[in-house]
This record gives sequence, C-alpha cells and structure tokens, in this order.
Amino acid sequence: LKYHLRAHAGIKPYQCRKCEKTFTLKQNLVMHDRIHTGNRVYKCNLCVKAFTQNIHLIIHLRTHNGEKPYKCSKCEKLFIQKYNLKMHQRTHTGEKPYKCD
Repeated sequence: LKYHLRAHAGIKPYQCRKCEKTFTLKQNLVMHDRIHTGNRVYKCNLCVKAFTQNIHLIIHLRTHNGEKPYKCSKCEKLFIQKYNLKMHQRTHTGEKPYKCD
C-alpha cells in the first residue's frame, strides 16, 4: 500500500545517477540502470538477441512464434505490439498528432 500511495502522490525517491530520471520503486531503478550498463540479462534461446527487460524479450519472441495478439477493430489486421496497433489505427481515424516544421 505504501508504494501504491507513493505512485499517486508522485513521490519518486530513487534517482538514476547517470540521467537523473526518478522512480517510485527501487527495482524500477535497477531495471532502468541496465540501459546505461548494457547488461542484457534476458536472452532469446532462438537467436542471438538479448534484452535489458523481460517484457522486451517477450515481445521479441512473438517474432519467432508468429503471435500477434493485437487486432484492429476496423480491418482486423494483427500486430505484435500494442503500440503498432495504435499507430495503425491512425490510418482509419486520420489522426496526425505530429506537425512538420
């Protein structure tokens, strides 16, 4: 409960010494630190790729097994990542959130 309340209050007592990003949980700082150290502890057993976070390995494994859990409700096209679905949905809505200078 203490950590949950911290998140709602915006209290982030753990700060990265390399980039000054802050975190609510120490374990998130430890995981973040791997970005700076290059410590890729999550290794794919099907190829040579390795990742700093387990979620990135899970997403990567979908490229090997063909799993595409995210489906467009308009055209039923399938995607490996939720982000890719979100970007695709803009083709249906016409949303253009970025402006060219």
